[in-house]
Amino acid sequence: MKITTNQLMKSLLIVPALLWTLPSTAKTNAASAKPKAAELAGTFKVDSTHSKVGFEISHLVISSVEGRFTSFDGQIDLDKEFPKSKVTANVDLNTVDTGVKDRDTHLKSADFFDVEKHPQMKFVSTSIVGKKDSFKLIGDLTIKGVTKKVTFDSKFLGVAKDAYGNEKAAFTAKTKINRKDFGLTWSKMVEVGPVVGDEVTIELKIQGGRPAPEKAAEQK
Repeated sequence: MKITTNQLMKSLLIVPALLWTLPSTAKTNAASAKPKAAELAGTFKVDSTHSKVGFEISHLVISSVEGRFTSFDGQIDLDKEFPKSKVTANVDLNTVDTGVKDRDTHLKSADFFDVEKHPQMKFVSTSIVGKKDSFKLIGDLTIKGVTKKVTFDSKFLGVAKDAYGNEKAAFTAKTKINRKDFGLTWSKMVEVGPVVGDEVTIELKIQGGRPAPEKAAEQK
């Protein structure tokens, strides 16, 4: 069968038209796959393998020491109305890690955390002020039996689904506290000043998760 010139031209015109529709279709599929915050409202358990509870404190005035806690748990109760959301967390103080064993042992002692009597640090949010991309996470922080109101400067990073359909929510938060307000009063002076500063910066990078809807139904 012979193909006329007109038929050939029509065929060639169809190809660009088909290609033109592909980007639009891809964008539509991507948009429909992205979950909305309202769709993922609910309780998310803190995933310690994808989260970090870290701190930094000045050392000898001119430098600083950073550390983290390797064991902690908690949950994010994400509400459809974001300011009504809540965050709770428990940190195992016995897992403090600054990279120096002797220093960690000292931090666990009665001079600082006194982990034998007070093994956990706890946080319970009481309010959220602001929008998702910049908000104040206000709550009660308990260390060594002392509870104080603290405010974290925070940012909600959004919600997503992993390759297995599990639902994730994440945020970052940062605050500064005076360790002596919580009974961590040990201090030693050297020529330049105190060995350890009073102000501690606490930084959180938190991811929470919950099973995919079908998995959640199976667990009930």
